[in-house]
Amino acid sequence: MKQLIILCCLTMLLSCKSKNGVAEKTIVLVKPDEVETIKKDRAYELGTRLLEACNTSRFKNFSSNEATDKVRQNATREKISNTCKKINQRYGRYKGLTLVDVTLNKTTNDYIFRYSIDYEKKYFKKELKVTINAENKVSAIATQEIPVKPM
Repeated sequence: MKQLIILCCLTMLLSCKSKNGVAEKTIVLVKPDEVETIKKDRAYELGTRLLEACNTSRFKNFSSNEATDKVRQNATREKISNTCKKINQRYGRYKGLTLVDVTLNKTTNDYIFRYSIDYEKKYFKKELKVTINAENKVSAIATQEIPVKPM
């Protein structure tokens, strides 16, 4: 009887063993020093240009060398001016960007630059994500409000 219980426990223990190996991560954090300067400069420049449009009310459209067609179609003057009205009301004037981290998507070879946006009003925090593809073009730009953590 004792041997039967030990055998059952041993069988259960061996059957629970994972058979899959360790899967390789497709999204990896990268040190900013390891990223090409072209990609870093392009992400910072176009992100700043987009956010500066809210202060100056002037937006220079992205060229075909700077951004993909999808980004160029979505970044029209009308859409940006409507968004800027809301941003200026809630956050105040844009002051600057601070690089938080850089991630690499190994499957698509896209770099995602995450910036913290500094505004006049400090009540809310907002971040900017700029995605640069393998052709050194901006393939996505997105802003997101960061929820405030209670003390």
